[in-house]
Amino acid sequence: MSTALNRLGALEAARKLQRRELTAVQLVRACFARIEQRENTIHAWTALQKQAALDHAEALDRGALRGPLHGLPLGVKDLFDTADLPTRYGSPIYERHNPGLDAAAVALCRHAGAVVIGKTVTTEFATYQAGPTRNPRNEAYTPGGSSSGSAAAVADDMVPFALGSQTAGSIIRPASYCGIVGFKPTFGAIPRAGVKSLAESLDTVGGFARSVPDVALFASVLMRDPRMLDLAYDGKPRVGMYRSLQWRHAQSETKEAFAQAAATLSRAGAHVEEVPLPPEDCMLVQLHSDIMAFEASQSLAYERLEHAAQLSAKIQAVLEAGAQITAEEHIKNLARAAESRARVEQWFDKYDILLAPSASGEAPFADLGTGDPQFSRAWTLFGLPCLNLPFATGPQGLPVGLQLIGRRYDDHRTLAIAAWVHERLLAAREPDIGASDMWPRG
Repeated sequence: MSTALNRLGALEAARKLQRRELTAVQLVRACFARIEQRENTIHAWTALQKQAALDHAEALDRGALRGPLHGLPLGVKDLFDTADLPTRYGSPIYERHNPGLDAAAVALCRHAGAVVIGKTVTTEFATYQAGPTRNPRNEAYTPGGSSSGSAAAVADDMVPFALGSQTAGSIIRPASYCGIVGFKPTFGAIPRAGVKSLAESLDTVGGFARSVPDVALFASVLMRDPRMLDLAYDGKPRVGMYRSLQWRHAQSETKEAFAQAAATLSRAGAHVEEVPLPPEDCMLVQLHSDIMAFEASQSLAYERLEHAAQLSAKIQAVLEAGAQITAEEHIKNLARAAESRARVEQWFDKYDILLAPSASGEAPFADLGTGDPQFSRAWTLFGLPCLNLPFATGPQGLPVGLQLIGRRYDDHRTLAIAAWVHERLLAAREPDIGASDMWPRG
């Protein structure tokens, strides 16, 4: 049986489009058909532009190849400004906001040939107040946050790729909950211009797709680095298994996935070793939280000071906490973060990559919120490249992934090792299926 066009991975679809075996109009129509079938259940989108997307696709089909993303449908998190779609940042304050300009990441994707089909749901200013989006694997559960709509849209085969951002755990956790690959590159590797700021020293642009080669395709465009397309890796990686001092919060399914990964990779020839837990790591979650709160109270000063009544109680609590932190305390916190980052960077003299939990376990029920980012806070604080690799299943039949972490500025090698690792984890679990086929669809 042939694969439905909307289920094609980004790289496979891109190759077909480049060879003119598939038209952009066919692919865009297939994605909109899926959206029309499922959006009333999943609620992944805040705005769609079907006719404009089809017109763009038709123009691409008539003309020369535009670039590596020629004809690929793209979802854009509603934290990114777009010239042709409203941008609300998940807040009623910006209900009628139309920036008229594209964020840099959106512009890079369009220039490479991508077709923007709509804006995906974000939590309020990329924090904790959940939007309407549901987990495609089971609608009673959250897709995670803050990149809720982007993760859900990719997981539900509405688009092959979607832009997201991470300030705490907003790419890795939704990717884990939804059972897809999420990539948060090195801090600053993808431009943030035109993305609503939450915390200047933490905000990172990345995205979601269905495989490591798929996210590598988009990374090659967004990072202007064609090396990302070469995922050849012939070595046997040195893998540091890092439980973290939040391990006590890990649920049984995460602990089982962690043990399974260690055994599988060891059998595959990797050198696997558990990383000792430095006692000073106990402060990292709170340190990240304090830095984020202070910087959010600054970045969202206008909203905090002029539109407080239109903010949720959850974000008001964050901003009020941040406003209580002094500039002197913030500078000391940044210094502590730099000291910890330098210590962790030394680990990569011994290990090629680290593996750690992506989240405490399966997605929680939607009415309980978007989940806790505690397992991602430290890696975001350090600005390290991270990927969620889905391969396991929890007791509710929902996805469970692990987080692969690489050395700062070593994104290309991190992606190559991630492809090696993910291939072996999937092969050990289900020899005949890929990650996107592991969980039922609606």
